[in-house]
Amino acid sequence: MKPANHSLLIGAVMFAFNALAEDAALRPWKDTQGRILQAAFVSATVESVTVKMSDGKEHQIPLARLSAEDQAFVKSQAPVPTPVAPTAQGTTPVVSASSLIRTPIDKRTWPENVIVPTKSIEIQIVEENPAARKCIYRSEGFEFTSQAKLAGSVMKEVARTFEATKTLVASLPWGVVCRPPEGFERYQAALFETRNDYIAAGGPENSGGVYMSGDKIFRVPFPSIGLKLLGKTYAKDADYDGGTLIHEITHQVMDDYLTFLPVWVIEGTAEYTEMLPYNAGKFRADAHKSGIRDHIKEVEKRGYPIDIGNLEAHMTMNRATWSGIADTSNKKMGELYFRSVLILYYFCHLDGVKKDGDKQGTHFIKFMEAVYGETEALRTFFKDPRVKHFPDGRFSYPKNFPPPDMNGETAPFKHLTLLLNDRSYSQIAQEIIEGYKSIGIKISVN
Repeated sequence: MKPANHSLLIGAVMFAFNALAEDAALRPWKDTQGRILQAAFVSATVESVTVKMSDGKEHQIPLARLSAEDQAFVKSQAPVPTPVAPTAQGTTPVVSASSLIRTPIDKRTWPENVIVPTKSIEIQIVEENPAARKCIYRSEGFEFTSQAKLAGSVMKEVARTFEATKTLVASLPWGVVCRPPEGFERYQAALFETRNDYIAAGGPENSGGVYMSGDKIFRVPFPSIGLKLLGKTYAKDADYDGGTLIHEITHQVMDDYLTFLPVWVIEGTAEYTEMLPYNAGKFRADAHKSGIRDHIKEVEKRGYPIDIGNLEAHMTMNRATWSGIADTSNKKMGELYFRSVLILYYFCHLDGVKKDGDKQGTHFIKFMEAVYGETEALRTFFKDPRVKHFPDGRFSYPKNFPPPDMNGETAPFKHLTLLLNDRSYSQIAQEIIEGYKSIGIKISVN
């Protein structure tokens, strides 16, 4: 599909400059590209505003596509609830992953302790049919289809890691809105008793779990979620390390964003969440510095050099090139993941802090905000009645109403300029070296 040159109303109407001032209810709305539309305010949510055209038709506009002035106008007409202030202990309160309240960029902070809400892991039994190897359980944000019956306490422990990861991603200042894919009330997870069952269901042979964006299902075998058979019942292994699980759950709760992110950001964010200290539903998000140090020590033990290599090549690498390298060996794949989290950590915690006084991760947060705008445009597009959906997942649309850019060669790199911030790759490479040096880590970058 051709690169997007879409309008503010990507799933509604095209912008025009034809003034309709004779209707007093109408006002000019401007998008981030300066295009203007005359329409009347109807209502608003935390994500979009509904406007009425002169012909009486109503359309939704993603707030991320509006100018700052119009966003302020929307808030003045339908104020959005203000997030809870920091606690007396100075910790940033947990942001519910189910909440769609989005904090303005300049007010976002990096959380300290992120703890899964107790209500999130209350388990509902939907179906239990062990003979058919089909048991369905639900937590607040996930639906688990298991091949074996699991005790409520065990299922709660399984759900804890899923819900905690969702809470963490929603709490980070990346501004990610965690919501299930269209058509699902909850994120879907399929739990398999054995690795053979898992592989037969499409799980890669050399993996401990996988999120497949095609059918939106997270597949994982019991051993990978710390379940072991004791007699005739399954129990949760208290010593189990769920790092790989956290990695894949991060992909799942960021599903809306994957189309518009370079591979290094997709894997770097998942590696980032995995490296944070975690125990029993609690992430130590404020321990990111010790997390990256421990991660570096671990990969050094595996014989990986602390070397990002060619920064531009890595940051602009497409999926095909990435897969071609990763398929050559597990070590090559590990190097790609390692380089990704090194770059991501720099942009989140070291970029610009010492040089120009920027808040931690400002450029990356702005980048993610632009990506959020793309996800909203795509969501709006698919809701438009002109888009026809087919059972096999295909869709059609009028030639004069193209979707946002979903081309894997262009869409993921559209907003990289926000990260570069008028800097060359060689300049950023040097800043990465200096940034890591400031926390006592020697790193090589070209």
